[in-house]
Formats: sequence, C-alpha cells, structure tokens
Amino acid sequence: MLSDDLKTRLSAVSTATITSQLQKRGLQNCFLNGLKPLHDNQRMVGIARTLRYLPVRPDLYDLLDGDPQPGTIEAIEPGEVLVIDARGEPDAGTLGDIYASRVQQRGGAGVVTDGALRDTPAIKALGFAVYHRSSNAALLSRRHVAVDSQLPIACAGATVMPGDVMVGDGEGAVVIPRAMADEIADASMTMEIEEEFALKRIAEGAAVDNYFPLADEARAEFEAWLAERKA
Repeated sequence: MLSDDLKTRLSAVSTATITSQLQKRGLQNCFLNGLKPLHDNQRMVGIARTLRYLPVRPDLYDLLDGDPQPGTIEAIEPGEVLVIDARGEPDAGTLGDIYASRVQQRGGAGVVTDGALRDTPAIKALGFAVYHRSSNAALLSRRHVAVDSQLPIACAGATVMPGDVMVGDGEGAVVIPRAMADEIADASMTMEIEEEFALKRIAEGAAVDNYFPLADEARAEFEAWLAERKA
C-alpha cells in the first residue's frame, strides 16, 4: 500500500502537473480521457484494483467460471481504487449504489469507470471519489459481461495495471506506474512551486519569458523568493 507521506504528496498536486511530468518521461497516455468527477474538487489517491467487462454475449455466462464482479468488490482493500474497463460504452450502468457503497465500506479510495454509473444520485450522496463517463439507468447486462479482474486493462485510453497508483482531482484521473510514483510526486511538487512563483510574477505584470518554464536567468530570483516563502 502507499505510505502516508506519498499519499500526502500526491494529494497536494494536480492531475495536470502529474500528467506533465509523466509526458516528460515518455508516458503520453496516462490521463483517463473523457471521465467526469462526481463531485467538484474531489481528491483521490489509491492503488488500482482492476475489473474488465466484455460486450454482452449470452454464451459467455456458461463459459465463464462465475461472475467476477461481486468477488472483486469483496476483495477491495483499504486504500484501493476500483478501476473498470467498460470499453468507453455509455449505454448501460457498470456500477450501482449498492456495489459503490460496499467499496466505500471496505475502505476503498474511489471508483473509476470509463462506462456509465447507475443510481448516480445515490452514489453521489455517498460522498466519496468517483470518476465516470456518463449516467445510465440500464442494467449492466444490457451491454456488458464481467469477465476477469486483477489483470491489465484499458480504461479511458490509458493502460492500468493492478497495483498502479490512481490520482484524481476536480479535472479527472491519472494513472502512475507504481515504480515511478515517488519520482513523479517529488517532480510534481517541485513543478508546482515553480509555477506558483511564475504566477506571482505574472500577476505583478511580468512577461511569461523566463518564468514559464523557469529559465536559468530567473533561477537566483526564484531561490530568493523560495527562501522568503519558507521563512
């Protein structure tokens, strides 16, 4: 699980900053495209537990060894985020209020689905972090069959591995490879401090040049401001 220190650092930076740092390192598809936060300014940090759906086909129910959805819900550990691969399909619910409530009761940090929520008002009333593409009252079985869990999935255009770090804010959600989480957290905090300095100078009337991104010529000025800020 994530240390409290790492969770604190990731909770302090935006998904925009994290995505920028990932792109600088060649990871171009880590922001989950088109997903909406259920609450304004919500925050989420946790470990991914994955669940995958396929298009509905009647014979799959006989071929599969049971339904992995309830088992996945009951396996949620404190601090985990349930991440659902629903192929971006908006026309049937992927999760309703009962399962969402159970994720919350088990200590889950949130839910991410690139499909639809069902019982959206009731899920919103639970008050925990959820990201979704749409709302639709239709049952899961209209479009989906749950087929497996804890395997690599694609969610909203991003690859999500079990154990990856999921971070969400009011803009959306981003996935960080677990091995890079500390590095990305530190780099993101540094970037946001530099941008705070740039915003201050721009608000004072300075041009963007030298401040965004921070140029070597402005480094001494930044260090002096930072020392004053820390004091």
